[in-house]
Amino acid sequence: MEITQHIHGFSPKGEAVVSYLMKNKSGAYVQLCNIGASIMSIGVPDCKGNLADVVPGYEDIMQYLNDPPHFGKTIGRFDNRIAGGLFTLEGKEYRLAKNNGPNHLHGGPGAMAQQVWVSRIEDSDDAVSFTYASPHGEENYPGNMQVTATFHWSETNVLTLELRAITDLETIINLTGHTYFNLAGEGNGTIHNHILQLNATHYLPVDPTSIPLGDPAPVTGTPFDFILPKPIGKDIAVDDEQLHIGNGYDHCWCLPGRNGTLQQAAVLLDPDSRRMLTIHTTQPGIQVYTGNWLDGSGPGKNGKLYKNRQAVALECQNFPDSPNQPDYPSCVLRPGELYRQKIIYAFGVKN
Repeated sequence: MEITQHIHGFSPKGEAVVSYLMKNKSGAYVQLCNIGASIMSIGVPDCKGNLADVVPGYEDIMQYLNDPPHFGKTIGRFDNRIAGGLFTLEGKEYRLAKNNGPNHLHGGPGAMAQQVWVSRIEDSDDAVSFTYASPHGEENYPGNMQVTATFHWSETNVLTLELRAITDLETIINLTGHTYFNLAGEGNGTIHNHILQLNATHYLPVDPTSIPLGDPAPVTGTPFDFILPKPIGKDIAVDDEQLHIGNGYDHCWCLPGRNGTLQQAAVLLDPDSRRMLTIHTTQPGIQVYTGNWLDGSGPGKNGKLYKNRQAVALECQNFPDSPNQPDYPSCVLRPGELYRQKIIYAFGVKN
C-alpha cells in the first residue's frame, strides 16, 4: 500500500489543509482530506479494468470548507435531523441551530464537517486517521467530545471507516460518512438506472419537514421496497406523499440488527460498468438520499456541475431525531463510554 501526503495551503484560521492518497498495488485508490475528514475520490475498476472516480467532490480542496451538500464528509455531532432544533438530556433542554427549515441538520452550520481535523498516517501503512476535539458548547452540544475517523484501504478495494468518540459529559452522538456515489463515474449521468438492494423490511415515514413520524412502517407494497434489487429510478416518480416530501428518496431504512453487530446494509450496482458496492455496518439504519437537491452549484471536479439525482448518498447511522424518540436506538454517550461504529465499503465487479 502506498500513501502519499500533500499540503495544499492553509485555512482562514491558519490550519494546514492536507490530503492523502492511498493507492493499492492494482492502482485503485482513495483520496482523503482533513477538512471534515472527507473522502474526496475513490478510483475503482469496471468490468474491463478501467479505473474511474465514483464519488463527486470538488476540484479545489478549499471548497470543502464551504460545502452545503457535505460531499464525502464525516458528519457529527449528530447526523441527520433533530426536530425543532431541540432535545432534552438529564432534565436540561438544549437549543440547537435551525439550519434545515424548522429543524437542526448534520450538527449545525459550524459543525465538525466544516472544520479542519488533525490527521496522521497510521503505523500499519494502510490507514489514515483524523481526530477532532469538539469543545463543550460547540453548536450548543454538551460535553468536550473527541472524535476519531480512521480510514483503511485494502489490496482488495475495501474501504473501512471506523468511528470512535469519547466525552466528558453526557451528550448525544450520531456519526456517519456522507459520501455520494455514482458507480458509472462521478458526474456521469443520473443514478436512476443504478440497481439498489437494502437489507430492510421497514423504513421511517416522515412529516412535511422530514422528521420521522414515529414507528417504522413496512416497505412491502410501497416505492420504498428494495428488499429485492431494483433500479433506483423505477418508483422514484410515483405519486406518493413520502416521495413528494423529499423530492425523491431521503429516508432512513431500519436494519434488522440494532445491537452493534456488523451486518449487510446495501448493495449498489451500475449495470453498464458492472461496478458494485456492498456496504456493511454496525449502525441500526441507513439513510438513502438520492441527491434530490443538488442544484449544479460548485463547480465540481473537472468543472462539472452536479445536478439532482446524479449521485446517491448511502449514510449508515442511528435513526433521525432519535434524541426525541424514546423507542429508537439510544444516541446517548456518557463519560467513560466509548462510541464505536464501523462502515465497510467493498467495491467489486459483478460478472
